[in-house]
Amino acid sequence: MKRVFVGPILKLMFRPWVKGLENIPAEGAAIIASNHLAVIDSFVLPLVIDREIVFIGKSEYFTGKGIKGKLTAKFMRGVGTIPVDRSGGKASEAALRTGLQRLQDGELFGIYPEGTRSPDARLYRGKTGVARLALESGAPVVPVAMVGTNLAQPIGKRIPKIMRLGVIIGEPLDFSRYQGMESDRFILRSVTDEIMYSLMSLSGQEYVDIYAATAKARIAAGVPRDSEPKGAAAPGGRPVPQVQVPEPPAQEGDAKVD
Repeated sequence: MKRVFVGPILKLMFRPWVKGLENIPAEGAAIIASNHLAVIDSFVLPLVIDREIVFIGKSEYFTGKGIKGKLTAKFMRGVGTIPVDRSGGKASEAALRTGLQRLQDGELFGIYPEGTRSPDARLYRGKTGVARLALESGAPVVPVAMVGTNLAQPIGKRIPKIMRLGVIIGEPLDFSRYQGMESDRFILRSVTDEIMYSLMSLSGQEYVDIYAATAKARIAAGVPRDSEPKGAAAPGGRPVPQVQVPEPPAQEGDAKVD
């Protein structure tokens, strides 16, 4: 898929640029924690990483009807996507267990801490599953910011627009100081907020201290944006970093910038 069938086509379409590629470990386990702006995030990010990376994907991708549904399910299985039931409970736990096993095998595992795509290109509160994985596996967390994928494929748009897309990879985060504390919900929230702060710093996104799923429900119900709960301007109540949304490299012909 990556090197022969789909990858070359996507590279021609999006000419992805990447910064910080050296932050992906050459070997050993690591959790790749990314913001989530569009469906194509899960296709563009693996293009710029030499190692195989497996993501969690919503279970609906595997249960579609008709020819399109069957093709989507086959494609998702082909690229190694792990289905997750976003209703929570035992189904979600099973997906995280599968991710933990991959990390124990010394591989890369990708996860979107927000739990779903951002409805408006802002960064939302992270779910603590990523923190549990980090503490139980002992693997470092590599924060990754996708840039421009929401413009290429806004919510509701099936065929993405051809344009340059970016990937910014931050330095690995080590949470070994919290080893054995994965049952402490305050520790899990603290670790998750630290990861989300790194994503905010890399992406330049505005932070909203509610879950993305809650924001989608409010939008669907017609609740005005100015009625959102007021709270932390950055994850964990930290000061807002002085950053902007990254721009692509000046030379359009460059495939990547380190």
